[in-house]
Amino acid sequence: KTFIMASSTLLEDRRDAVRALKSLSKKYRMEVGTQAMDHLINILQTDRSDSEILGYALDTLYNIICNDEEEEQGIKPPQADDMGAHFTDKFIQDPEHVTLLLTLLEEFDFHVRWPGVKLLTALLKNQGPQVQGIILVSPMGVSRLMDLLADSREVIRNDGLLLLQQLTKGNAAIQKIVAFENAFERLLDIITEEGSSDGGIVVEDCLLLLLNLLKNNSSNQNFFKEGSYIQRMKPWFEVGDDNSGWSAQKVTNLHLMLQLVRVMVSPVNSPGATASCQKSMYLCGLLQQLCTILMATGVPADILTETINTVSEVIRGSQVNQDYFASVNAPSNPPRPAIVVLLMSMVNERQPFVLRCAVLYCFQCFLYKNQKGQGEIVATLLPSTIDANSISAGQLLCGGLFSADSLSNWCAAVALAHALQDNLTQKEQLLRVQLATSMGNPPVSLLQQCTNILSQGDKIVRRGSKVQTRVGLLMLLCTWISNCPIAVTHFLHNQENVPFLTAQISENLGEDERLVQGLCALLLGICIYYNDNSLENYTKEKLKQLIEKRIGKENFVEKLVFVAKHELYSRAAQKPQPVFPSPEQMLFDHEFTKLVKELEGVITKAVHKSSEEEKKEEEVKKTLEQHDNIVTQYKELIREQDAQIQELKEKVSSMSSQNEQLQTTVTQQLSQIQQHKDQYNILKLKLGKDNQSQSNSQGDGSQVNGLQTEELTQLREEVDQLRKQHTLLQTQLGDKDALINTLVSNCLKVCGVSVLQYVCLHYFSTLLSYLLFLTLFTITPTPCYCPFPLTSSSSSSPSSSLVQEETKRLSESRAGLEQQLASATSTVAILQTEKAKLQTEVQESKKEQDDLLMLLADQDQKIHSLKQRLKNLGETVEDEDDLDAKDQTDDDEEEEEEEEDED
Repeated sequence: KTFIMASSTLLEDRRDAVRALKSLSKKYRMEVGTQAMDHLINILQTDRSDSEILGYALDTLYNIICNDEEEEQGIKPPQADDMGAHFTDKFIQDPEHVTLLLTLLEEFDFHVRWPGVKLLTALLKNQGPQVQGIILVSPMGVSRLMDLLADSREVIRNDGLLLLQQLTKGNAAIQKIVAFENAFERLLDIITEEGSSDGGIVVEDCLLLLLNLLKNNSSNQNFFKEGSYIQRMKPWFEVGDDNSGWSAQKVTNLHLMLQLVRVMVSPVNSPGATASCQKSMYLCGLLQQLCTILMATGVPADILTETINTVSEVIRGSQVNQDYFASVNAPSNPPRPAIVVLLMSMVNERQPFVLRCAVLYCFQCFLYKNQKGQGEIVATLLPSTIDANSISAGQLLCGGLFSADSLSNWCAAVALAHALQDNLTQKEQLLRVQLATSMGNPPVSLLQQCTNILSQGDKIVRRGSKVQTRVGLLMLLCTWISNCPIAVTHFLHNQENVPFLTAQISENLGEDERLVQGLCALLLGICIYYNDNSLENYTKEKLKQLIEKRIGKENFVEKLVFVAKHELYSRAAQKPQPVFPSPEQMLFDHEFTKLVKELEGVITKAVHKSSEEEKKEEEVKKTLEQHDNIVTQYKELIREQDAQIQELKEKVSSMSSQNEQLQTTVTQQLSQIQQHKDQYNILKLKLGKDNQSQSNSQGDGSQVNGLQTEELTQLREEVDQLRKQHTLLQTQLGDKDALINTLVSNCLKVCGVSVLQYVCLHYFSTLLSYLLFLTLFTITPTPCYCPFPLTSSSSSSPSSSLVQEETKRLSESRAGLEQQLASATSTVAILQTEKAKLQTEVQESKKEQDDLLMLLADQDQKIHSLKQRLKNLGETVEDEDDLDAKDQTDDDEEEEEEEEDED
């Protein structure tokens, strides 16, 4: 058949040969693949016009390369995987073969397109990275494959989904291209069309493809969020009141949908991206919908567990989401907070292990960076807030802490430790918690009860199942007293605690006990490092002496570092979610591993330090703290002065603005004066023409009747008054000119606002000059200068009336200008006062800055003396002068080398 296919010139003969090879390819896979693969590829290249032979050839190649058929029939030989990989390598040896296959996928014929999709999927399964690389560099390669999602034939569309799943595995570049080819929109549409969570296997394939596109791909995650696709996820989680009888496919679909939500808010994502997605999920109601599933009845256990984990990461570190979760109540009578209901499951040993781990993770995420929530949890333990008629979170935690179930002990201890994480206030508040004991005995503190359980005899301590309990209590105590000297004092105040810890550390025990010893060493080290020396018998020095005598420093450090080397420690440090294969391996908490990493080095250093070194270090530390306080005070002083300077600048700016307004006013007044001058000149010209006309028409100007004489006398008297006023104004103007000259000479000695005052005064001087000019013109039309006699009452009366009206109007204008002059003079005085005040404040600021420079010089001298003391103690201190000298030496050496080169 291979010979006929290769040698025949008739298309029908070749078609029959390829059909026969297809029927043989499943059973005789190796033989057909070895002898016919090259000829089949040649058929794909040469017989493009015949879709039937192309379909046979593609099916034959698929049977040769794919391993799925043999897996389904249960006859898969051991070499099947190697055979598929071998033929795949042979096919992709020439990248043009893959390009040819991509070209064939553009054919709409079902018998070509469908086997082509299956063949390319098989190639990707066997040699994914190599085939991905070829498709990535092929022009429009990914776009051709995306067109499969738009095919109206469901078989091709569904197999196209499987193809894209293989294509996008582990390749971020292809994932981005697929996402920007509108994949999100198409996939979400398919999910909706297929019935969302109630859909079939197609919905599952779409969700798997979405997970490939979004997981560990920040670019696609941001594109998904910005495209408002998070809002389209909300309808997926709408469940009814009756949730019994869920199909296996619905459980699978909903599980994948929850995983998709978790991918968007995973703790491994960047904090900013996670916070943005958390906000969107709250605003669109997705978080509320998840909480509804959380409190619903009849939900399958694995869906409930995954929903708890999803809600945990949606609220983790988001104050708004955490506050909402705290307000959620379970549909019980009476209603109980969701947190209380979840904690009841956590401390119940009959609940599934994975569910209890999920509840613990939810509680940890609720308290993560949530000091408000931490305070609310601790408050339920305080005597003043305990309600005997209801169950609180604090009561459940205490009950779990001291129950007979070691897993409940561990979970409650870790949960309580998260209520104290990085919160000094709650660590001190928890010291007030008192626990009731047997009848007739006084209550004991929670801290004392924890240490009592640790220090009990062989009945509990040596029992293997209680290693988990002791590890949990030790993690709680270490978290509680770290960075809290008051809690350290309370712990050391119990005379039995230190002997118990030293006895535990000094013994030689098994592997599990070595872990307990390491945690005891960590607890004792914290008591040293955060000790304020308030207890005379347990000061830092005495505790170190006790370690050296009873344990030995090297042995102590060896036990301490064993904790971080433990296998379960490394596993817990990888991610925040507590995931353990079995309850026995649940020993370390993620946040506690951070605390161990932070304290291990400083405790080791503190134990090895001698008392003299510690005293010197304390002295230097105190001195530096004092100097830091001084520098802080000076910084505050400088800030205050900066504020004062800023305030002065604002005042200067305000005065500059006022000055600009005054300049504008002066300009307007000058414009008005110019208008008045123009009007006066027009009237003067008009009056001259009237007088000349009267002179030509009247021949006997020597006669003046009684009425004309009275008017003339009245005008002369008014002119005399105006002359007197003019003389007075000239005297006042001289005084003002002298004052202005004095102010100008003073203002030119200063800058800033004073120069602006000079400009204002200059404009006022100009205003006065115009006023003088106007006054001189006002007194010009007097009767004594008239060259003609006034003989007619009818002719002289209108002229005299015009002169009187104009004189009256100009007198009123002059009075207004005098008032404005007085106002401007007052403004000048105010500005002069402000200038003097500013000069005084500037002098005071200069004096304060001089004092500050003197203090800083003294500070530099003290720092220099401290550095000298550190040098005397053997510490390496790089001085700025030494660095400058070193730089100068290097420069001198370079200059000498350049001179030698020039020689």
